[in-house]
Amino acid sequence: MSEKNSETKELRDKLFAKKKNGFFRMNDEELSACDAFCEKYKKFLDNAKTEREAVKAAVAMLEEKGFKEYKSGMKLEAGDKIYRNNRGKAVLMAIIGTEPIETGVRLCAAHIDSPRLDLKQHPLYEDNEMALFKTHYYGGIKKYQWTAMPLSLHGVIVKADGSEVCVTIGEDDNDPVFCITDLLPHLATEQMKRNLAQGIKGEELNIVIGSRPFKNDESSESVKLNILNILFEKYGITESDFISAELEAVPAFKAKDIGFDRSMIGSYGHDDRVCAYTALSATLDCENPKHTVVTVLTDKEETGSDGNTGLCSSYLKYFIEDIAEALGSNGRTVLSASQCLSADVNAAFDPTFPDVTERNNCAYINKGVCVTKFTGARGKSGTSDASAEFVGRVRLLLDKENVIWQTGELGKVDMGGGGTVAAYIANLNVDTIDVGVPVLSMHAPYEIVSKIDVYMAYRAFAVFIAD
Repeated sequence: MSEKNSETKELRDKLFAKKKNGFFRMNDEELSACDAFCEKYKKFLDNAKTEREAVKAAVAMLEEKGFKEYKSGMKLEAGDKIYRNNRGKAVLMAIIGTEPIETGVRLCAAHIDSPRLDLKQHPLYEDNEMALFKTHYYGGIKKYQWTAMPLSLHGVIVKADGSEVCVTIGEDDNDPVFCITDLLPHLATEQMKRNLAQGIKGEELNIVIGSRPFKNDESSESVKLNILNILFEKYGITESDFISAELEAVPAFKAKDIGFDRSMIGSYGHDDRVCAYTALSATLDCENPKHTVVTVLTDKEETGSDGNTGLCSSYLKYFIEDIAEALGSNGRTVLSASQCLSADVNAAFDPTFPDVTERNNCAYINKGVCVTKFTGARGKSGTSDASAEFVGRVRLLLDKENVIWQTGELGKVDMGGGGTVAAYIANLNVDTIDVGVPVLSMHAPYEIVSKIDVYMAYRAFAVFIAD
């Protein structure tokens, strides 16, 4: 190489932004740690397909690490590990730091709900000797993606006497599964004239659950009767008990490696359990932090974060206020000095559909955890937009700790966009920025992430809460 070319290369290395594939920036030991971490993540995905199951799994992991359930008024001191379960659908955890609480907390926030199909309150019906469930989709989905694939049923039923029945059907190899039918191409001439959004309509997302009548009964609705009899024998429920049930239909398949090189993971629910698991794991591995660490795994993000288990609720603020009071301070002072990584996914560049992204400002598979300064839709509507000062602090920290990271936006300016929980935390006067994993096929029943990006998300949360 000539001296001139050498000088040019040196200048490029010095001045250009680094966009190298993370594989070339990791040694064999780091890659092995990455793969081992992702094996645990895949197990979490399979065991936590709903927000309730994610809370149950998280609480078990917390208690195994010595976390105690927190009650208001408990005395706290440095090193204490506590958690609070919010109605079985969201969970908060904290490790009390050695610094005064007035210096603020290091907060990580991810959501554990994912797009799915919920059963209606009167879901069961019979039509032409087939039994089906009526559904209402939860979160933003492409409805046609949910047909002609195996579904499992998860949730809880509160019976007339107040007792609860937990339901998980379709995950064990010996379980039946369920399915939404679609038209065969031969008879779909009129259907295929619909636009893509209407290819399958909401009221056509009906789940097939049975076809055999009750014994030799040839009366009307005998198939429905047979299904109700099966449910009564197994769970002791009647048709009226569906009124007080939360039952969710989700894909029945397991998390699996993607690609000949096994470099990616395909699964339902990466959005946002990939950030929930990495933030949770970083918290579990944290020992003797300087600043108090608070991590929240929240519900309802996919429908706007409303409700008492979503982050428009005050339950996060109340938790921090309780901690502040127990340590002789007040919540307003603590929140105003706090910093937050809002842990949510971003769209990965898809070479099959390149036109929706702007290549200089989108996230890529294998280039590390994605730092998203702002979200929103067109004109940054609905975003908190992190300050340059806080972006600079996060950038400096990740570089210092050799965390592989990149920046990204959710598509071209006029293409759409989306939101996260960041704005609701920033509204509490907390410095907040989105940090998460790039995802292919986001909001589909089967999403794809890179193992390198998953591991770097874990490392980002770990160095943030330890700083």
